[in-house]
Amino acid sequence: MRAVIQRVSAASVIIKEKCTAEINEGLLILLGIEEGDTYEDIEWLSGKISRLRIFRDEAGMMNLSVMDTGGEVLVISQFTLHASTKKGNRPSYIRAAKPETAIPLYNQFVEKLSKDIGIPVQTGDFGAYMKVSLINDGPVTIIIDTKNRE
Repeated sequence: MRAVIQRVSAASVIIKEKCTAEINEGLLILLGIEEGDTYEDIEWLSGKISRLRIFRDEAGMMNLSVMDTGGEVLVISQFTLHASTKKGNRPSYIRAAKPETAIPLYNQFVEKLSKDIGIPVQTGDFGAYMKVSLINDGPVTIIIDTKNRE
């Protein structure tokens, strides 16, 4: 499981010309699910994201989590995070989980993250063509891969 986490001032997703989700200050998470990912990956990643201290405290230091700030969260599925560009110029997505595997894991991740942070998590629509807008705050962007736990 791979996540691109962005601290945002605002983010939204448009599907079929309609805004289906939007948040103010918080996290925009692009989530890619790989074949072989399990609920253990969900637990680890959700815990890591919910406790990630990337928001500024009163001294201006990045010491606060999204839970500490009362921020909002928007999760967008993105299979292209598992693109392989090793051969040629057209990416291969062979490592990305098939929808029958990815959709239940995506839903479980959203549910677990919502429990961990204590608020409902906004989402896009799995597999839909989406237009995602964001105002990256900082900018702060962090990539976490459950297969490479640093």
